[in-house]
Amino acid sequence: MREGGFGLYVHWPFCEAKCPYCDFNSYVATEIDQARWARAYCAEIVRAGAETEGRVLHSIFLGGGTPSLMAEESVATVIDAARAEWTFANDIEITLEANPTSVEAARFTGCREAGVNRVSLGVQALNDADLKALGRLHSAAEALAAIEMARSAFDRVSFDLIHGRQNQNLAAWAQELGDALALGPDHLSLYQLTIEDGTAFGDRAARGRLLGLPDDELGADLFDLTQELCRRAGLSAYEISNHARNGSESRHNLIYWTSGDWVGIGPGAHGRITDGTGRVATETVLSPIGWLRAVERDGSGESGRAVLSPADVRQEFLLMGLRLRQGVSLERLSSLSGGLPDLALTEILSTGLLETFEGRLRLTEAGRPLLDAVLREILPD
Repeated sequence: MREGGFGLYVHWPFCEAKCPYCDFNSYVATEIDQARWARAYCAEIVRAGAETEGRVLHSIFLGGGTPSLMAEESVATVIDAARAEWTFANDIEITLEANPTSVEAARFTGCREAGVNRVSLGVQALNDADLKALGRLHSAAEALAAIEMARSAFDRVSFDLIHGRQNQNLAAWAQELGDALALGPDHLSLYQLTIEDGTAFGDRAARGRLLGLPDDELGADLFDLTQELCRRAGLSAYEISNHARNGSESRHNLIYWTSGDWVGIGPGAHGRITDGTGRVATETVLSPIGWLRAVERDGSGESGRAVLSPADVRQEFLLMGLRLRQGVSLERLSSLSGGLPDLALTEILSTGLLETFEGRLRLTEAGRPLLDAVLREILPD
């Protein structure tokens, strides 16, 4: 049974610069053949549309990379191609990720006319020193200007901030987050800085050159402070790192977190589609030029697909669904390979980190900052 909605994820792999903390599939390119890329995206949409005929599309997410580097004509072409393949939900959400430089912000009007109705801005910090340390190309002033310009162009605007940065203390984060909340946002994504292998920050950390990162105690205090300030401002956390006013939640990301279906196109994109064989996981060629050539030569940018086992489906369901404040449906969990054994469920609930409420399994307030530890206990190695 298909549940959780149906979306389209389009990966634009190009950026102006690679941020030192970023482990996404993104690349710096000086020249991009926009028309060629648009044709490839459209070809993939047509192919996916033939496999998902009759589905109603609830969301499109243009992610990256930096999709706001796409020409407005390319954005319009992709959206028009999707409209030709699927019936759009009346309230379809079409999101564009953007960086708040003046050049990209100037494209907002064209993107709105193309059909985009939501923008997610990668602000990351509201002071110039930390923006520089994070490798961002914009200033705090540009970020604020971009937020204002986005609001004038789109009905829904979200922006990201990172906490747990080098040499950041509680007072500094309280001031910065307070400034962000004073802008009156309806959606904020607030992530703790993570150091990933294979990134510039990861290399520096391995050499002992990434100093001033918070210890576990300060990290927990930063998390708690974030929850409290956002709650007071009317933006409770509906997901571990995402805060919104009622009705302003990211519909596309909810498809991921509720184990819905989505088509993933573009270099390195992943998808999940339910068909007659079960829940199918798809992935695409990682390299941008490799993906582009595969689409043009072979008629598909996919590098692999597999039908997930019931155990894998259940694991993904818990891994994603427990990120949500509402948790997961016990009835749906039971339908996935029998759910969790009664004994295991009793043991999990006894920790006080998980609870059942109105037919759902969810993290308690004490469990929310300990999600990773909870998942290690309930998911197999």
